[in-house]
Amino acid sequence: MFSGMIFIFAPLIVGYLFSISSSGLLDQINKSTSRLIYVILALMGLSLAALDNLGSNLQTILLYTITFFACLSVCNLLALPFIDKIIPLKTEGSQKKLPLSSMAMESAKLILVVGSGLILGLVLSIDLSWVDTASEWILFLLLFFIGIQLRNSGLTLRQILLNKHGMVIAATVIVTSMIGGVFASLILDIPLYNALAMASGFGWYSLAGILMGDAFGPVYGGASFMLELLRELVALVLIPLFIRTKPCTSIGYAGATAMDFTLPVIQTTGGVRCVPIAIVSGFILSLLVPVLMLFFVSLAN
Repeated sequence: MFSGMIFIFAPLIVGYLFSISSSGLLDQINKSTSRLIYVILALMGLSLAALDNLGSNLQTILLYTITFFACLSVCNLLALPFIDKIIPLKTEGSQKKLPLSSMAMESAKLILVVGSGLILGLVLSIDLSWVDTASEWILFLLLFFIGIQLRNSGLTLRQILLNKHGMVIAATVIVTSMIGGVFASLILDIPLYNALAMASGFGWYSLAGILMGDAFGPVYGGASFMLELLRELVALVLIPLFIRTKPCTSIGYAGATAMDFTLPVIQTTGGVRCVPIAIVSGFILSLLVPVLMLFFVSLAN
């Protein structure tokens, strides 16, 4: 069990050992990571096409998505407001409305890629037995690049440890997500470790869907992808509405995306004081997505 976990962790750990000073090389790695995500999500679509009883499986994906979204959101939102009361954060952002539709285009592209793979697999009726193996090797390469990105994100361990708000927010999201995963496991009657692995996505829809799909099959992969994507889209709507009164809650609900995709919304509506907190919280959660998810996967297998 643990040997398999170490084998999967290896590319992430090896990548984290690389400190790169060349901005050009880092830019190429970032572009390569984006391309690999598109490739592996297209393969996820092909895996869905290879499923028997596709219609019933799509219903299962939808059921898992809605159940986990409700359980995780309720648990997160019950606890995060206490942070705003205990260690309040003053915001200084504007009330400027952001073009949320344009910001959601990247999410729409990823949905289109998965859908294209699904349609292609259904139309061509080709042998798809190679998809799982190809996805696994591409996943190893993707984790290697993600390890490099995390190492060269610009945050030092000292900066993370000294940011009280960011650490408390991340810890709260992790604990409440695990509780939500337990509730989802009971409601759906699925294995606990499967549910805890799925609850460890923290909004990182592309990687979460890939890891879950590789570990438990395309049903879990598709449900995890849709769950985290839905969380991010809801966060884009909620952040401008609540960040001035409940900044820690808004940043926490954004999950891992607080350090990248939702950061412009947080900065514009919450002000510069929210930026380092969002980056630290998002960084911790991003770092722990593959760690926690693969840990629970190893326990489940």
